Amino acid sequence: MNSQNGQNGKSNPYALAMQNFEAAADLLELNADIRNMIRAPERALSVTVPVRMDDGHIQCFEGYRVQHNTARGPAKGGIRFHPNVTLDEVKALATWMTWKCAVVDIPFGGGKGGVTCNPKFLSMAEIERLTRRYTTAILPIIGPGQDIPAPDVYTNPQIMAWIMDTYSMTRGYLIPGVVTGKPITLGGSLGRNEATGRGVFHAIESACQHLRLPVKGARVVVDGFGNAGSVAAHLLDSAQADVIAVSDSRGAVYNPEGLHIPKLMLHKEKTGTVCNFPGGECIAPVELLKLECDILIPAALENTVHGGNAPHVRAKVIAEAANGPLTPEADAVLREKNTFIIPDILCNAGGVTVSYFEWVQNEQHLRWDLNEVNTRLEDVMKRSFNEVLEIQLAFKSSMRTAANVLAIRRVVEATRLRGHYP
Repeated sequence: MNSQNGQNGKSNPYALAMQNFEAAADLLELNADIRNMIRAPERALSVTVPVRMDDGHIQCFEGYRVQHNTARGPAKGGIRFHPNVTLDEVKALATWMTWKCAVVDIPFGGGKGGVTCNPKFLSMAEIERLTRRYTTAILPIIGPGQDIPAPDVYTNPQIMAWIMDTYSMTRGYLIPGVVTGKPITLGGSLGRNEATGRGVFHAIESACQHLRLPVKGARVVVDGFGNAGSVAAHLLDSAQADVIAVSDSRGAVYNPEGLHIPKLMLHKEKTGTVCNFPGGECIAPVELLKLECDILIPAALENTVHGGNAPHVRAKVIAEAANGPLTPEADAVLREKNTFIIPDILCNAGGVTVSYFEWVQNEQHLRWDLNEVNTRLEDVMKRSFNEVLEIQLAFKSSMRTAANVLAIRRVVEATRLRGHYP
């Protein structure tokens, strides 16, 4: 998250999403009619969310829910509470969710939501009232067969429980399938919390196998030691890779011999940051991306690597655990350097994949054990990686374009088969 400042902060995420779409659509030679049908969001809802604060006054927040495409199934995507949430950001994230669901071939379309707020300055009671009022505002367009929210930046299983309860109370009975990422006791899936990071790990495994780069002894740098970044780091550490540097929003730590990841995770849990970890030296966050390594995992927010810092990146593989962490300018620079990039819509699709598993379990009133969830996730991630790689080799394109080609091709096929109503 520390890499968001500077020139890259000016990038418009929706413009980036459209640029990636057009590149893949050109390769597929899509006609204008199909492009127009699947390019823009089907529905974008903006709402005002009035919330009674703890001191009694009412404060109004801006909220959004965007459904990009539902040709292949209900919209699916997280809800974020963040001060920088904008409609363009939510539109971009919903678009990426469409391609993400399609690239791993799960029967969902893309959706996303957000409220422009800073939850760090809100009490838990205020966050609950904000959540319930926002849920009420988007109620007409969500549901287990319409649009299924999930956690995202600064939202969590408790917030999903409040959304589920608010929705269920309006229907008169419990409907767990309206959200995923819920607490286990309310129908959440085992393995969901680790799913994004575990998916990143399996994508890296597949890339290393293709590149004949051993995971054992590989030097890894993680920019963003949150949920996805820490889980991926822990799994790579368990596979005997050397995680030499990690960062969070407060700073970065580095040890050329490899950080002790389990101890670092405990340190962050206790202190709230990776800073001052006794097993590594503090470095400036801007220096993290310059470290020579085999695998770089950008796991923060959008536009972490941009035209200004991409020339200094010295990784062989970049695994995009975050959404949109590379700008088009960075992409171009890194392609010239022959960096192998695992694009976000493939690399971080583990979260939505296990969200799909959770929804299936809810709809069928089943509970899968952890081994079944993890085995199914590994199968999906490795199959999807190989399908993207096959297209990349056939078209001699980037992995990003190949992933978009695979995803867009599936959405186009569904759109054509369904036809145009009326």
